[in-house]
Amino acid sequence: MAYLCFFLAMPKEPTARRKARFLEVLSHRQPDLTLVLANIHDPHNVSAIYRSCDAFGVSRVHLYYTNTAFPVLGRKTSASARKWVESVRHKTSEDMLAELRGQGMQVLATSFTEKARPMREWDFTRPTAVIMGNEHSGVEPELLAAADGELYIPMYGMIQSFNVSVASAIILAEAARQREAAGMYATPRFDEATLATRLGEWLEK
Repeated sequence: MAYLCFFLAMPKEPTARRKARFLEVLSHRQPDLTLVLANIHDPHNVSAIYRSCDAFGVSRVHLYYTNTAFPVLGRKTSASARKWVESVRHKTSEDMLAELRGQGMQVLATSFTEKARPMREWDFTRPTAVIMGNEHSGVEPELLAAADGELYIPMYGMIQSFNVSVASAIILAEAARQREAAGMYATPRFDEATLATRLGEWLEK
């Protein structure tokens, strides 16, 4: 029995197929495209946003929670999309914006103000972070004022707003469309050392 327990505790060797799949996904990751989740409180919305980030190649999301707690997510979420997308928490907007701009990113915020421009008018082939705001109050004024620009999704029906998780998916789809046309998914965006490190981390999950 002791021998059996020891055998079961041995690390599982990665298969060639699993390794190849990880490399394929990592080769499409876009390290200079990200979302900021600003006080989004519904766990279903947060879970759906993580799934969209994984689907469109976002490698990291930034969490900015000042007036609401980060929601408790179900185990299925933790074991699926969130497992493959990194999370970075920020305590202050100053630190968050400094980090994003230190990576050369344009910081855009979703809004319906007069300053907002249609989503398709923005160049998402540039390093970009998009701030997604709270379900009820949107992006707080402090972040709107600090952003480099504001965007909205054009709508042509009676309803004038999308659920935040749906809006996130639409924005990321537009970013992916522009980036794919520019060939940004065709070759790995990580350098060889970073790609090898990420692969090693994924193989241990």
